[in-house]
Amino acid sequence: MSIAGSKHPLFANELRADGSFVPQANLFTVPFGYGPGEHKPEAGRYRLLWMAACPYAHRAVIVRKLLGLDNVISLGTASHFRTEYGWEFSLDEGGVDPVLGIRYIKEIYDRADPAYKGRPTVPIIVDVISGQGVNSDYFRLTNYLETVWSPFHKEGAPDLYPEPLRAEIDDLNDVIFRDINSGVYKAGFAHSQQAYEAAYDALFARLDELERHLENNRYLFGDVLTDSDVRLYTTLARFDAAYYSVFNTNRNRLTDFPNLWGYARDLYQTPGFGETTDFEAIRSSYHASPHLRGFANNFYGIYPKGPDEQVWHTAHGREKLGKG
Repeated sequence: MSIAGSKHPLFANELRADGSFVPQANLFTVPFGYGPGEHKPEAGRYRLLWMAACPYAHRAVIVRKLLGLDNVISLGTASHFRTEYGWEFSLDEGGVDPVLGIRYIKEIYDRADPAYKGRPTVPIIVDVISGQGVNSDYFRLTNYLETVWSPFHKEGAPDLYPEPLRAEIDDLNDVIFRDINSGVYKAGFAHSQQAYEAAYDALFARLDELERHLENNRYLFGDVLTDSDVRLYTTLARFDAAYYSVFNTNRNRLTDFPNLWGYARDLYQTPGFGETTDFEAIRSSYHASPHLRGFANNFYGIYPKGPDEQVWHTAHGREKLGKG
């Protein structure tokens, strides 16, 4: 049964009267830090839960890897097929997370608030000692990893959030989130033609702008790899495999943008990016997950074999670009 013209129950609380999609608020928002009431960074104390198809969870996993925090924050991976109870640890032996002993991420949300009616989302960091959720603020999580977790960074880790650029990075991150990261979902989950077209137009206007910018800049901030690049990459990596067809963001494919496509391949070939990108999970989750089949008109749960991920390994030639 198609969901067109009706509110999909999974996202009902995030749909507005005008047919637009507005993401729900996060449940776990207490920051990491060393002040009163904050969660103190501590090696071995926390576990990051994710599923490989989610772009917001993926960026936390990339930053964790880039900074060497994979040695101090463990990683739990849920299946990319959502069940009626949410994300499930069916990939693990016995169907439970081996550290937390839970079957569903929903269990963490239920412990905090048994009456919680929102979607249990990833990423979420959990205290492995108490089993309680700590932080699910996907918008700020990478910034915490880049700053207050710095005592645990590996030697030679990149400074993804350099202090002189933070105001500019924050401004650009707001734009990337509004028009691109969230923009594809605003288009895909829209329940009116007007809302869909507004999201579609904003998305491609922003991609066109970045395409021009990246003609003379290797990264979004010249030759400096930053948090903004991570945030843009996770949407670009999913664009042709999922968003183009499932969410009707189909004016152009990523491969039709010469500079964005070269930029995305450059990042993919950077340690920490490609090795954490699971195209099979992305394709199957967006096309064949029960909660998204209606969006894709994919009633038999078939997911595409392509695009061929080998093209991500082709030369990009962007090493020659310096500061714009």
